[in-house]
Amino acid sequence: MVALKTLVFTIVMPGMVGGVIPWLLAHGGQGASLPPLLSVWALGVIPVALGVVLYLWCAGAFTFIGEGTPAPVDAPIVLVVQGPYRWVRNPMYIAVLAVILGQALLFHSWLLVGYALLFCVVVHTFVIGFEEPSLRAQFGESYEAYLRRVPRWLPRSLRAA
Repeated sequence: MVALKTLVFTIVMPGMVGGVIPWLLAHGGQGASLPPLLSVWALGVIPVALGVVLYLWCAGAFTFIGEGTPAPVDAPIVLVVQGPYRWVRNPMYIAVLAVILGQALLFHSWLLVGYALLFCVVVHTFVIGFEEPSLRAQFGESYEAYLRRVPRWLPRSLRAA
């Protein structure tokens, strides 16, 4: 049942924010576009693919290790510090950002670059104002220790893990 809820959340939230909205902006927006070079387009596939794989890895960790979903209303009951969470505290948001930026390259869209910047501001505000205080209250000292060990946005080296 938890896996089904994770799938539904993934389709509704990251699917919309990282997939449908960027596609609509890129195809409906009449803003300036990036140069339509084949190499730029091809480079866009890499962050999209990596972002999708990273998101699925994180969602799986939340579901099977954390015994919850990525949805804040049905969050994991176990603090997830395995997998990508060993290197950075917010890999799921980084994954969605990678997908958005990859689409900016795929669709040659400066509008999506702006959308990605807006996404960063909104997500950072949410993390600082809601997510971190909620996790502090839920997990206490174990989360505080995690905060001291693992950076918020810029992953530490894989060797340091």
